Amino acid sequence: MKREVTKAIFPVAGLGTRFLPATKSIPKEIMTLVDKPLIQYAIDEARAAGIKEFIFVTSRGKGALEDYFDHAPILEASLREKNKTELLEKLKATNMESGAIAYIRQHQALGLGHAVWCARRLISDEPFAVILPDDVIAAETPCLQQMIEAYQETGGSMVAAMEVPPKAASSYGVLDIKEDMGSMVSVRGMVEKPKEGEAPSNLAVIGRYILTPSVLQNLNDLKSGAGGEIQLTDAIAKEIAENRDVFGYRFRGQRFDCGSKAGYLQATVAFGLANEELGNEFAEYLREMVTIPNAAQ
Repeated sequence: MKREVTKAIFPVAGLGTRFLPATKSIPKEIMTLVDKPLIQYAIDEARAAGIKEFIFVTSRGKGALEDYFDHAPILEASLREKNKTELLEKLKATNMESGAIAYIRQHQALGLGHAVWCARRLISDEPFAVILPDDVIAAETPCLQQMIEAYQETGGSMVAAMEVPPKAASSYGVLDIKEDMGSMVSVRGMVEKPKEGEAPSNLAVIGRYILTPSVLQNLNDLKSGAGGEIQLTDAIAKEIAENRDVFGYRFRGQRFDCGSKAGYLQATVAFGLANEELGNEFAEYLREMVTIPNAAQ
């Protein structure tokens, strides 16, 4: 019997070294994409999908992340006094009620699989989601919501997947497809960061997962994999080896890798243009930026 997915793990222990010096004093997940920090996009997506319990796997220096989701009585009182109701509503979306959010420390940087394993006692025997805040997805129906709707039909474990150029496959976990059913594929195997030319397909796993509790047991049994880390991909591959269902889901939407500077800038442009308040002014600015160099040529 399939069970409702109400818990999500957010692995946020990384140091964000690709964004130094900005991340010297603030967590990468607090960096702002237009008018919201990256972590808020992930939380909003999880809420839309029906997630009720939020588990953050953190590390030292992430205090600002915890503070972000706390109530701010002085700020709220000031906004209320000045009758700034619209800003108060925006602030409300950042508040998490007591008991809805938990923080677990990952004391060693041993990979994504290890980060998920750190949250095992809070998951127990329930299916759960994993959301990587670096992967921001613009979609009419939020990506995790799409996946949970599909999961209600399939059960098993499910990973979000997108097609990538062959040269880029070595940066991802890649699916070995058993049967292609359109938006859904059944999976024969998974390869983490295959060498160029050795990828079993061009369908790559990105940062959304719905996993069964048996994946946690697989992580418990694993030793280090690719890169000397405990790989979540290896734990999911073990599900396949033990004849449990694993599916890849081709989500509808555009994914931005905000863990890279180029991806972060691309997301800023896309979300800036889509912003109701800023979009027109920003679009005009971009047109001018394009036109002036062309005129000079």
